[in-house]
Amino acid sequence: MSGMRRAMVWALGALGALPAALLVATPVAASDWPACVKELRTIATGKGVTAQVFDTALAGVQPDPDILKAFDSQPEFTIPIWDYLSGLVDDERVADGRRLMDQWAAVLAQAEQKFGVDRFVIAAVWGVESDYGRIMGRRELVRSLTTLSCSGRRQAFFRAELLETLRILQSGDIPAAALVGSWAGAFGQTQFMPSTYQRLAIDFDGDGRRDIIGSVPDALGSTANYLRRAGWVTGQPWGYEVRLPPGYGGPAGRRTKQSIAQWSELGIRQLDGSPLSGNGPAGLLLPAGAKGPAFIVFRNFDAIFAYNAAESYALSIAHLADRLRGGGSFATPWPTDDPGIGRAERREVQQRLLDRGFDIGTPDGIIGARTRAAISAFQASAGLPQDGRAGRRVLQALRAATPASGQAPAAVPPPKG
Repeated sequence: MSGMRRAMVWALGALGALPAALLVATPVAASDWPACVKELRTIATGKGVTAQVFDTALAGVQPDPDILKAFDSQPEFTIPIWDYLSGLVDDERVADGRRLMDQWAAVLAQAEQKFGVDRFVIAAVWGVESDYGRIMGRRELVRSLTTLSCSGRRQAFFRAELLETLRILQSGDIPAAALVGSWAGAFGQTQFMPSTYQRLAIDFDGDGRRDIIGSVPDALGSTANYLRRAGWVTGQPWGYEVRLPPGYGGPAGRRTKQSIAQWSELGIRQLDGSPLSGNGPAGLLLPAGAKGPAFIVFRNFDAIFAYNAAESYALSIAHLADRLRGGGSFATPWPTDDPGIGRAERREVQQRLLDRGFDIGTPDGIIGARTRAAISAFQASAGLPQDGRAGRRVLQALRAATPASGQAPAAVPPPKG
C-alpha cells in the first residue's frame, strides 16, 4: 500500500472535473453495493473506459470486508521504529539484495546511467517494497479499490485509482489475472499505485509493455524514473548518521532545513568527531528523539520520502541502501531495553511458540494477529508485560523456557479482524 499517499494529491486533482454529486464520499451499506457499482460505471464510461472493460472487470465482484479494517493500521505509523526497521533491514534482506544486484547488475547500471539515481537505492526500494519480488500482495485490485470507492474515507481518491486500474486493463499492458497487490491497490515489484503506474512506469526491457509485475527491468527502471521525478540529485548522498552534543535540545526535523555550517555551529559532528560535510540545505532527523540515532538528511532523503510519505519508511530505504553498499548498522542504539529482531529471529520466536503448543501456522517471520496473540499468552505465563511484541526480550524468554513434557496445545485467542 506504500504508493497510496504519494498518489493521493494527483488522484483528487484528476477527479476535479467530475460532477460534485459523483464525488460525495459517503459510506454505503452492503445492500447499496449495486447502486455504487452503477455509479462507478457512469463515472468510468464518462472518462473513456469502455462499458465492456468495466463490465468484464466488475463481473461478480463483491465488497471485501477486510479492506477497511486495514485502513488505519499502517505499520509505518503504528509500531516502534526499531521494530519497523529490524524487520525490513536485516541480514537476510542484505544478503538477498547483494545477490540480486549481481544478477541484475546490467539493468541497475543502465537505470543509474539513464536516470542518475543511485543503484543501491533502487535495489533498496525493491527489497523493502516486495522483498525483491517475492511478496507483491494477493488481493485483486479491482475488488479492493471498488470496496474503498464505495465505503469508508477518501472515496474520491480510491475512485480515481479504480479508474486508472480500468485504464490499465483497457490498455492491455497487464492482464486482469495478474493485477493483484496490496489492500490499498499498490502492485508490482516496487508497489506503484495505478495512477503512479500510469504517470511514471516505463518499458525498460523493450518488449512494448510496461510490466512492473513480471519484468524486473521494467520495475527497476520505473522506480528510478519515479525517484528522478521526485527530485533525486545525482551524485549526492541521502544523508548520514551524526553525533549530537550532550543534552541537545536544538531544532530538528526533516523539514527544518539549515546549512551544514549552521548545524555544525550547534555542536553536531560526524560519528568520528570530524566536521559535517555535504552541500545544500539539510535537516536533522531524530526518529526516536535526541537519545536515539540522529541523521543529517539532504534532498535525496526527501526524494525517497516522496515514494511513501513516512520518515520510518524513507529511513529503511536509505539504511538498506547503505547496507547493500557495504555499510554497517547504526552506531547509536535505539532508546529501548527491548530492541527489535530480524526475520530469522522472528521465525525462531514463531517456531518456539509452536514447540510450546501454540497454533500459529507456519513460521514465516511475519508477525500477524495469531502470533501476537500467542506471544501475549506466553508473556502472561512468563510474567512479562503483555504487549504481543516479537522483541528481544520475548525471544530470550522463549529460549530460556522449556516446554513441559506432553504439554497440551496452549489456547490462543482468535485474532480480532
